[in-house]
Amino acid sequence: MPHYGVYARLQPSRIHDVGVFAIRAIPKGTYIFPEDDDELVWIDQESLANLSAEERRLYDDFCIIRGKEYGCPQSFNKLTPVWYLNESSTPNLAADLDYRFYALRDIEKGEELTVDYATYSDSPGTNRITTDGGKTIHDREEKRFVRSARGRSDRPL
Repeated sequence: MPHYGVYARLQPSRIHDVGVFAIRAIPKGTYIFPEDDDELVWIDQESLANLSAEERRLYDDFCIIRGKEYGCPQSFNKLTPVWYLNESSTPNLAADLDYRFYALRDIEKGEELTVDYATYSDSPGTNRITTDGGKTIHDREEKRFVRSARGRSDRPL
């Protein structure tokens, strides 16, 4: 059935217009989007120079930024709920090295799912790698990411 393995849905958010909300209780350690494993497309920042403002905004709003590279979905027409996670200084989700999101604690039904963007992505307009207590995904992996967006690991870091 299409609802099997679904933990969340999009709905209006007080944080930022649209957010992702738990439709059932989610135990700590659960991977929230287990079947969202499309490969990311990595685009060099220079390739974005001649885009219109609205096209460029897609990259700033919906990509993982690492230095001068943007990790994007195969097509912006294929955005899944994971791309709508809002940011919080007290997140209830984290990303592993393959950009798969898991629950940091037990999450209640109806609660908005949030992440700390700085733990896996730079901010738009910066060319530096941000840190979170010295332990970001960028720091933990030495080679360049050319892996899947969500990977296939079954356990958090």
